[in-house]
Amino acid sequence: MMISEKMQSTLNDQINEELFSSYLYLSMSAWFQSINYKGFAGWMKKQSTEEYEHAMKIYDYLHEVGADVSLDAIKKPQASWKSPLDAFKDALKHEKHITECINKLADLAVEEKDHATNIFLHWFVTEQVEEVGNATDIVEKLKMIGDNPAGLFMLDGQLGHR
Repeated sequence: MMISEKMQSTLNDQINEELFSSYLYLSMSAWFQSINYKGFAGWMKKQSTEEYEHAMKIYDYLHEVGADVSLDAIKKPQASWKSPLDAFKDALKHEKHITECINKLADLAVEEKDHATNIFLHWFVTEQVEEVGNATDIVEKLKMIGDNPAGLFMLDGQLGHR
């Protein structure tokens, strides 16, 4: 195996984090669908797929370096929110959490002088800048819109084109 036991374990933990992210966004998609915001639902469903792909990148990397993949249970996500703004605030909070996890992984790779994993993680570090930026942008738009039905309708339509 080309990576340490600690790095293997931490990367396996991150697979779980990414799969939970996928599950959370799928739950948000289902909730948006249930309240007839099909654009928000579609955006979240695409986000869910992206997060699953992130988990698979780590899964494939572990196999590539001869490490073991160990999957844990995925905790149950929240199922409803008070408003679209609350859902996207939770998405933003979650992306900030994932950024912390990725940064800790990158720190560990540097600490262990694991150059291959460090380089592998650069993609995730960059991706998290984009993820937090996208969620922040939507949260700020929803704050501007407030409870205005026309504004919500327009943003729902816009996000449906993702």
